[in-house]
Amino acid sequence: MNACTIPRRRFVQRAFAAGVLFPFVARRSWAVAPNDRIGHVSFGAGGMAGADLGSIAGHPNVDVVAAAEIDANTAAAFQKKFPKAKVYADWRELLRTEARNFDTANVSTPDHMHAPIAMSAMRLGKHVYVQKPLTHEVFESRRLREYASSRGLVTQMGIQVHSDGAYRTAVARVQSGAIGKVKSVHTWSSKKWGDTNPRPERVDALPANLNWDHWCGVVEKVPYLGGGYYHPGNWRKRLAFGTGTFGDMGCHIYDPVYKALALTAPLSLESQGPAPRGHNWAINARIRYVFPATEFTVAPTVEVTWYDGDQRPPQAIAALLEGDALPDQGSILIGTEGVMLIPHVSGPRLYPKNKFAGAKFDAVPGANHWHQFIDAVRGKGRTSAGFDYSGPLTEAVLLGGIATHFPNVPLQWDAAKLAFSNSKEATALVRREYRKGWEVAGL
Repeated sequence: MNACTIPRRRFVQRAFAAGVLFPFVARRSWAVAPNDRIGHVSFGAGGMAGADLGSIAGHPNVDVVAAAEIDANTAAAFQKKFPKAKVYADWRELLRTEARNFDTANVSTPDHMHAPIAMSAMRLGKHVYVQKPLTHEVFESRRLREYASSRGLVTQMGIQVHSDGAYRTAVARVQSGAIGKVKSVHTWSSKKWGDTNPRPERVDALPANLNWDHWCGVVEKVPYLGGGYYHPGNWRKRLAFGTGTFGDMGCHIYDPVYKALALTAPLSLESQGPAPRGHNWAINARIRYVFPATEFTVAPTVEVTWYDGDQRPPQAIAALLEGDALPDQGSILIGTEGVMLIPHVSGPRLYPKNKFAGAKFDAVPGANHWHQFIDAVRGKGRTSAGFDYSGPLTEAVLLGGIATHFPNVPLQWDAAKLAFSNSKEATALVRREYRKGWEVAGL
């Protein structure tokens, strides 16, 4: 049968099922004029998804069309807040049904579903805002970046503090040469998104409001455990679904360092902390990266070390703050002409204090990270954390998670080949297969 003789909705359904992009599906998204209304959908309706959706919906040109949500209670709350919008239990059904009715989407689900949903939406020509980390797997980040670039789609990762004036000011001061060329960096978070205990052997009764099969999505279905073991927040601790403390906070705290130093892919990295246990991420990580030099660093390489949980930079590094306490989360950049502390999230501080006491620097104003995305779709400006930037940032962060599986083993990274040149075992963790029946074209 010729496509022209198939009813349009059925044709869209068949096109989506086949994983094929058709021009008429994408036409609305690719031709948004500055004064047009933007039809928006949300994947996830509570928690971070609710926060993202609320911020995006606050843009005067946005109309909320629909949301996909696996928790019936959360879905009901969404419906009450947006009575004109539709709600779907299955994200795939939303895409099939609403493909012609929206232009943009936010994907604010647990980490393991970021890439499958974002790629499926982009293959329909939709512009996407995806929470951090961009993906669960390194391979997924690379594919999302490549696909978005090849189609000219507007993208943004949900590192909203990237647009905060404090972080923008820190980046500007580093790049102005305030502390000279950077020799090394120490960055940390006190959070503990890990679990040293084995997974309980029990299976709990599934709540009537939760679609557990769809919550697991592309990951092999695991027995449901109540008490918040997975849903709604502790999935961050679980290897299959979250990315640990580094995945959660690394994309935030690494961000001003990565941006300020114009870092690219690391040359090597080594975990000097504990390995994950069973189904769970470890805590108290220490991961040492070696990046190639840039115009803002000394040559030939610059080291960046991550710490989380109870781990902190050595006392000799903390002493550079001249008695000031280390914040719970932040970064110390050691330069040839001084030291910068970037608390998370606060304005940068320069040391030695007596050297910079009278120094005057212009503050860089902040921006609305969510509205920046919508305005870019309308042809007004660009996003600052599009996948061209946030994809490589996420890749670097996720490589740290892989390294924790191989404590005290220096891993040599070949970014072009998406492989570790000295470890087949580590390379095997760059990509995983999706659950049968949940495969996604392009991934």
